[in-house]
Amino acid sequence: MTKTLRLLALDTGTAEQHVGVAHLPSDGTEAALWMHSSEGGAQASLSLIPTVLDVLAQANTPLAGLDALVFGRGPGSFTGLRTACAVVQGLAYGARSDAHPQGLPVLGIDSLMAVAEDARHTWHATNAPAPGTLLTVTALLDARMDEVYAATYTFADAAQPQATLTGGPWLLKPEQVAGLLAPVEPPPLLAGNAFEAYGPRLPTHLLRLTAAPTAAALLRLAPALLAQGLAGGPADAQPLYVRDKVAQTTAEREAARHPPTGVTA
Repeated sequence: MTKTLRLLALDTGTAEQHVGVAHLPSDGTEAALWMHSSEGGAQASLSLIPTVLDVLAQANTPLAGLDALVFGRGPGSFTGLRTACAVVQGLAYGARSDAHPQGLPVLGIDSLMAVAEDARHTWHATNAPAPGTLLTVTALLDARMDEVYAATYTFADAAQPQATLTGGPWLLKPEQVAGLLAPVEPPPLLAGNAFEAYGPRLPTHLLRLTAAPTAAALLRLAPALLAQGLAGGPADAQPLYVRDKVAQTTAEREAARHPPTGVTA
């Protein structure tokens, strides 16, 4: 008998908000997907719950009919990550039922892994590599404050959404990325949203793809991670910050605008 895995995924850790629902049949037949992307940031705290309810309605899936909630846990915007975690916890507790008396299971996925998966999916569709082709992706997200979040993932088979973390996550100046990637073989694909802000300061000899922690990427990653028993209870919906500093001081911002030019005797 075919069982269908029903998942809701969301990410609000960047300037975009991503929400999606997937019905994934266990027999490998085509999944049914409902996706939504819109402006995130400060808007996420106002619009996330209505968006989730709208996407669930489009999928004709009651909240209690889900098997798990999946979310991008960070790193990313402090406010966005807290919003995602709070909403996931509330939805999970609110969906308590006979099947899930303690609330829906929740699965936090590193947002940089979702970026890498978004890039893998695009790269595979474009290049149609041979089965078993190894792909290495370094995911980069704009961390603001003149820094990037970075992590390197390896896909043993570029056709499959199963990634292994091989470096990071790091919080870096853009110029530091090149030194970390020098020994990586094969040379990685760079992916993320940091190129517009820091493009010339990032390695220029590597292929670049704009990518994001989309709901579709989270939903592709989720089944294997769930099968590994990595889901927890509602209280386990916690953010991964990497940075522990929210903003620069006034003096730090002023120093960044007017760096020292030398020392006078």
